[in-house]
Amino acid sequence: MLLKAAPAFSLLNTRGDSLGPLFSSASSLSNNNLAVSPSILRSKTGSGFLVCASKGATNKSLIGVVFKPFEEVKKELNLVPTLPHVSLARQKFTDESEAAINQQINVEYNVSYVYHAMFAYFDRDNVALKGLANFFKESSIEEREHAEKLMEYQNKRGGKVKLHSILMPLSEFDHTEKGDALYAMELALCLEKLTNEKLLNLHGVADRNNDVQLVDFVESEFLAEQVESIKKISEYVAQLRRVGKGHGVWHFDQMLLREEEAVA
Repeated sequence: MLLKAAPAFSLLNTRGDSLGPLFSSASSLSNNNLAVSPSILRSKTGSGFLVCASKGATNKSLIGVVFKPFEEVKKELNLVPTLPHVSLARQKFTDESEAAINQQINVEYNVSYVYHAMFAYFDRDNVALKGLANFFKESSIEEREHAEKLMEYQNKRGGKVKLHSILMPLSEFDHTEKGDALYAMELALCLEKLTNEKLLNLHGVADRNNDVQLVDFVESEFLAEQVESIKKISEYVAQLRRVGKGHGVWHFDQMLLREEEAVA
């Protein structure tokens, strides 16, 4: 292995008189029959030296490793922010990605707000469908947790969280033809598909900006779970279409309660 030491290591003697404390002896660097025999070679510029390491009795130099740490980070050192309001952690994180994350945070909060309104409707004393009420309450909490997860990631990458306005949701979900349960569940299915579409847009922004870390975050934390949610709610819609608006809705609601108790 051929190591080229950077001139910034002042503790090393570039004239070849002594190896200094870093290479005090060849025997101290032997490990697993790897005999290190330092050879001090003058570089072309005369400002550095080369260290050759040979294995066993072959005495063939291993090349390909260039060790120049201070040269590598010199460019980055010049880019370290000095202003107090500028993030120190930000790296390879574009303004477009930052704005797209803030938009997704707003989507998650809006969907959470609608689900909370559904919870309030089905929890009324004259509606009294506790299974649906609990389902939409948990859905609201889940979407809010997604928003908070995005906020934490925004801060981790050195972006700034900017919360946008949230629209007032519906408060009545009764429907003349479909009934309240089916109408609300179909609306929930549309919201899940909309959220998935917005997540795919965020993924596209990350991919367009070559932000591999943001791509991995969206894929690992959101996309698979979103597909599962769409599948589950699609099945609920199909079941509610079968039972109609009458007594079957109460049985469906009891099924949701049993599923929630089993999970708890």
